[in-house]
Amino acid sequence: MTVHAAVGAPRRLWLVRHATPLIEPGVCYGALDVAADAQATRAAAERLAAALPPRACVQSSTLQRCEQLAQAVQGLQPDFIIKRDARLSEMNFGRWEGSSWDAIGPAALQAWTDDFADHAPGGGESVGAFMQRVGAVFDETRGALRAGQDAVWITHAGVIRATTLIAAGIRSIAQAEQWPKAAPSFGDWIVLTLPD
Repeated sequence: MTVHAAVGAPRRLWLVRHATPLIEPGVCYGALDVAADAQATRAAAERLAAALPPRACVQSSTLQRCEQLAQAVQGLQPDFIIKRDARLSEMNFGRWEGSSWDAIGPAALQAWTDDFADHAPGGGESVGAFMQRVGAVFDETRGALRAGQDAVWITHAGVIRATTLIAAGIRSIAQAEQWPKAAPSFGDWIVLTLPD
């Protein structure tokens, strides 16, 4: 039997953060492809698979810490088809990747915060470019969902923060103070109701 959602039923976007990465605290690892803890990934997958609604559209970052969680969820819920999308990867910090934040130093960090939207930290990706790529996936996802359907992104803290801004209608920010501080803990998620 097919059940059709009522017209106007809300569409939701689940923003799921990967499990704890296997990297020392204090290291910049945005686009660095590090694995996540296997036990933490398994626990997160069990909670997520139990919580997700049927017929959800699942997309994952192509970085292995997200791929691990996507594969574990699919192992528990084989009917979920997971689409990989590199645009859901974390912000690229260029030559800063793999360095400790202390080694990057205050002068380099200040240069970034002084021109937060357009400066590419470590020669990687600017916040403006990052928000454009996340915004493109957001628009595609929102446009593809039917009323009452849910989308799930298995992604990173930076993508989640950018998406909360985009969902609120904010597509660019000029000051570092405008960047959201809050993000789900490793292996947790938030759910946004998408505007029509």
